Amino acid sequence: MTHPAFELVRSERVSALSLTVEEYRHRVTGARHIHLAAADDNNAFLVAFLTVPQDSTGVAHILEHTALCGSRHYPVRDPFFLMLRRSLNTFMNAMTASDWTAYPFASQNRKDFFNLLDVYLDAAFFPTLDPLDFAQEGHRLEFAEAGNPDSELTFKGVVFNEMKGAMSAPVSALWQALAREVYPTTTYHHNSGGDPQHIPDLTYEQLKAFHARHYHPSNATFFTYGDIPAAEHQAIMEDRVLRHFERLDIDLRVPPEQRYPAPRVVQETYAAEDGDTARKTHIVLGWLLGDMTDLDQVLRLNLLSRLLLDNSSSPLMNALETTELGSAPSPLCGLDDSARELLFAAGVEGSEPEHAEAVEKLVLDVLAQVAESGVPAEQVEAMLHQIELGRREIGGDRYPYGLQLIMNALPQAVHHGDPVQALGIDAALERLRAAAAEPGFVQNEVRRWLLDNPHRVRLTMTPDATQAERELAAEKARLAALREGLSATQRERIVAQAKALETRQAQQDDPDILPRVTRKDVAPALKIPPAVHEPVVGLPATWYDQPTNGLVYQQIVIDLPPLDDEALELLPLLAETLSEVGAGGRDYTQTQALQAALTGGISASASVGALAADSQTSRGLFVVSGKALVRNHGALSKLLHETLHTARFDELARLRELIAQARMSDENSVTGNGHALAMAAASAGMSPVARLAHQWSGLAGIKAIKALDDSLNDPAALKALGDRLGELRARIAAAPVQFVIVAEDEQHPDIALRLAQVWQDTGARPSGSDQTLALAPVSGRVAEAWTTNTQVNFCARAYPAVAWSHPDAPALTVLGGYLRNGFLHTAIREKGGAYGGGAGFDADSAAFRFYSYRDPRLAETLADFERALAWLHDADHPPQAVEEAILGVIGAIDRPASPAGEARKAFHAGLFGRTAEARQAYRQAVLGVTLDDLRRVAATYLVPERASTAVVTSPAALEKAGGLGLTPIRL
Repeated sequence: MTHPAFELVRSERVSALSLTVEEYRHRVTGARHIHLAAADDNNAFLVAFLTVPQDSTGVAHILEHTALCGSRHYPVRDPFFLMLRRSLNTFMNAMTASDWTAYPFASQNRKDFFNLLDVYLDAAFFPTLDPLDFAQEGHRLEFAEAGNPDSELTFKGVVFNEMKGAMSAPVSALWQALAREVYPTTTYHHNSGGDPQHIPDLTYEQLKAFHARHYHPSNATFFTYGDIPAAEHQAIMEDRVLRHFERLDIDLRVPPEQRYPAPRVVQETYAAEDGDTARKTHIVLGWLLGDMTDLDQVLRLNLLSRLLLDNSSSPLMNALETTELGSAPSPLCGLDDSARELLFAAGVEGSEPEHAEAVEKLVLDVLAQVAESGVPAEQVEAMLHQIELGRREIGGDRYPYGLQLIMNALPQAVHHGDPVQALGIDAALERLRAAAAEPGFVQNEVRRWLLDNPHRVRLTMTPDATQAERELAAEKARLAALREGLSATQRERIVAQAKALETRQAQQDDPDILPRVTRKDVAPALKIPPAVHEPVVGLPATWYDQPTNGLVYQQIVIDLPPLDDEALELLPLLAETLSEVGAGGRDYTQTQALQAALTGGISASASVGALAADSQTSRGLFVVSGKALVRNHGALSKLLHETLHTARFDELARLRELIAQARMSDENSVTGNGHALAMAAASAGMSPVARLAHQWSGLAGIKAIKALDDSLNDPAALKALGDRLGELRARIAAAPVQFVIVAEDEQHPDIALRLAQVWQDTGARPSGSDQTLALAPVSGRVAEAWTTNTQVNFCARAYPAVAWSHPDAPALTVLGGYLRNGFLHTAIREKGGAYGGGAGFDADSAAFRFYSYRDPRLAETLADFERALAWLHDADHPPQAVEEAILGVIGAIDRPASPAGEARKAFHAGLFGRTAEARQAYRQAVLGVTLDDLRRVAATYLVPERASTAVVTSPAALEKAGGLGLTPIRL
């Protein structure tokens, strides 16, 4: 049934996704509504607008933030963050891409879903857009001493600081530079997130005008997913929004890009972290390809990109991995299909500027070879298999499955393509398979899109050790000039704005203006998939019957044996490289090709987690995982077994490449993950698990991989490393094992039969039959400042707490959200200008941790962590605040993963004592937490004398802050 304000355009069943896609159009405004009808109670919503900025002021990004700061029906200062704590959502966010802005959410609770729908619709179409919110979220001028017009002038603003952090990452700067050159005239030429040098140029009037033009129903596409009928959504959309608008004759479509008559060569620089600029150059080639609304063309280009770059057996990836012209393939390698016209990139990082021509020749030579000889038919079939597998898999581990499907269709919708076809692509895949079978398909595609395409850019981005200093000096000079040009009236206006913003940030809005759910709306129990325990050839096996849409997931789970410190240090490197080297008598390229042809990927992981009952006692696991279509489950079992038992580490050149790639990846991760790295460092002295996390995947781990990579220029050191990894693999493979299998129930007998055939003669021992890894207790304080190239800071403070099963753990879990909601969000984000900040309890590290993310401040934020505790004990607290914090925790606990992810989570939680019964009891304890409990656990555990502190910052910022009593460590 369709609401009368809408007309049904079409309805198509997509059997592969178990849903029906319904497309509607609003009769008056022309707004589109795409409904994905599915038997799923995790309903999702998204409204998207085509947003095409014509400069790098970040107008679309700042508008996305500011629209969520109050609206017509909800005139409170921060309805988005207030709803985060008044909701049981499974996802809430807003996002700005290069050419669209979207506002998505999801919830399993029907009442909550419609609450959020009301708030989101009002925010998008009727935002207040208060000038003070623009100043807070976007940018503003403020005196360093807010009330003193004679002090220095500064730039402030949440997006301003966010983008300073984002553009501190060399890969982000590389991408922006490449897009700027590949797209010389269209919107993609500009930084849609905002360039910190240009953000201060945006005016409030321009923001308002951008909203009026772009956030109109005639430029909107509504998406819904789940078991709520389309007509129910449409009734609310019509009543709350659409009946208030008329059709607007607007066409914001991105025009075709002007094509280059010949390839271009461009050189740029980025801010290096120190004076050592050796082998830190990025060299990338970028091509402008075809229109993303042509689905057949997109699939052909996707296949071409996979054939060239999917894995180490792919010709272009192999060349980029093995060349001495760079340390690793560029993170930009591959097809970007997010813009109106697609971009393909290939290149290296860790190079030198004088290698630019050689890198270009290397890439073009490989392409010429492929254009001459093609690729083996089995490689084409393998990549078609990968596309099919990706099509079938039910996701949901990162964010809800319904939103994943919506995001797949979104680019087509906003660019006036066919979103229905983008979801129901089975016919297009058949056309692709037929086209790929034609003689010369690959050769012709390479010539057409790459070799004969003159719209190509070669970008060389070199490190500049003085650039950060010059940019800071330029910003200071700009501010000094602005300050000199200010009249007395203008100075008074800046002081008045700062005071008005401070007053606004301190005001207490009535949250009851907003809808909410309560504890009464919480589901009675957590959904945990049941397991069946049926051994295979005497080895423990845990089976889950889950709706996996024809996929099989397998894990080999091994309890770590006792290991010395050297072996323990190597364990994450073993896990990272195990599936990337040769196995089963094959070399690594043959093994990679076989994995692509028969599986959806094989991986390994090493982990050590705290037991539920005692944070100083841990359990270590080594897990080899894979997935495949049902028809390939036997091959998957064999490949997993071969990977564990025969992976070879005598291919030393390959090992050298993998470690160089790992170093590049870890170094690139710092500015995007600095808050987590800082928290890991701050809590490293609180438990053996926390210490190991810092050493394996934290800042200490990044420092260690850099040192290891530097040492391997010595061939003897490289061979010794290969020998040690081989010995460690053999030791792990000899340890007791068990299996985890997730698939539809009717597939279990066949899977068990093949699993038994693979394992029956191996002499494997069941889990629990040997001694296992035991780590010594850890207790100590940390006071560290890790310095690197960053324009913003990441602050963390940690306090030793308790194990997961301790009676105080639920209250500590609720305390994190309570402090964020009531104090930290306002102090760190709104007033301090950081992109984010908060607190939380981490059971594995047995720590309660505060953090800030992309933060312009250091000492002030650390002081805010302490002030939050004083606020907890001294301030008046509204009665519903505890319930809001509880709802946030329950929402996180109840948030569903993919069917396979839910099963894996249940199994691994049980290994550490977090059984289904214990998890239900923990959830019930969370529901019973009181304000007195929060104050009691804070007074008990968050004691200043026991605190540890770690920050990630720049040397200049640390020096300016006076060192803060922290030991500096150069990353």
